[in-house]
Amino acid sequence: MSVTRRTFLAGTLALTACGVSEPSGTLRIAGGEPGGFYNDFATLISRLSPGSLTITPVQTGGSADNLRHLREGTADLGLTLSDSAHLEPGLVALGRVYENYLQLVVLRNAPYWSVADLAGKPVSLGAAGSGAALQGSRLAMGVREEHYPLRNAVEALKTGEIAALLWSGGVPTPELDKASGIRLLPLDGFLPKLRQEFGKVYERVEIRAGVYGSPADIPTIGTPNLMVCRPELGGEYASAVVRLLVGRAAELVPQQALGTQYLDVRSLIDTGKVPLHPGAAAEYRRLHG
Repeated sequence: MSVTRRTFLAGTLALTACGVSEPSGTLRIAGGEPGGFYNDFATLISRLSPGSLTITPVQTGGSADNLRHLREGTADLGLTLSDSAHLEPGLVALGRVYENYLQLVVLRNAPYWSVADLAGKPVSLGAAGSGAALQGSRLAMGVREEHYPLRNAVEALKTGEIAALLWSGGVPTPELDKASGIRLLPLDGFLPKLRQEFGKVYERVEIRAGVYGSPADIPTIGTPNLMVCRPELGGEYASAVVRLLVGRAAELVPQQALGTQYLDVRSLIDTGKVPLHPGAAAEYRRLHG
């Protein structure tokens, strides 16, 4: 049976109104670095957590670092790119939350118009432990690899310390949006090789004209984001997080996803090769049959 977003959310609100007891305690969610999509999303969900359940965001380096936090038990939930999640055995998902856009940024007046022009040049391929770092290594662009957090990378780009920076995030990413005089290079040419080697986790997406002042759409690579946990997380907590993702979907939209993405049941349950936590799967079934 097909379930529309409006019908699904209406049913969810009705069920919530009937009264579902929330577990108590604290869950730590590994987010990301300041200015990034993960940090913004983790902050939003922490503010919306029910009174009996506290969700605390943890600033991290990004996807790979978040998986480390889960392994070491310093986080209960984590946000990660699906390609990073595929490398972690035993991981389960609570839902797919939005899409990251891979963005290769240069100064507007720089003499670089393709990835080939950057050969041998210093390029920041994301912060250490980030999803951009993994994807940058898979792109094999032939650049001199550097690894800066986003804010440091933007500054290094402006001063000429690096020729370009690679970032995986929402559009527009606020830190990039406020940096004047930048433009993006297309990355879609790498997509066939990535899909051949690593599967359909990578998708062709376009960054619309007008973003960062671009006069035209820029084709690039998109990767789904997942909220994940270890299978040991209690089913009642997994269910509570799902209720939050669904019931407060309209409020869980970071600024850098406005107008391009939203949460609905079809996207939430589409976690690819990473299976849903049994408690999450049961809650999705309870909410929409």
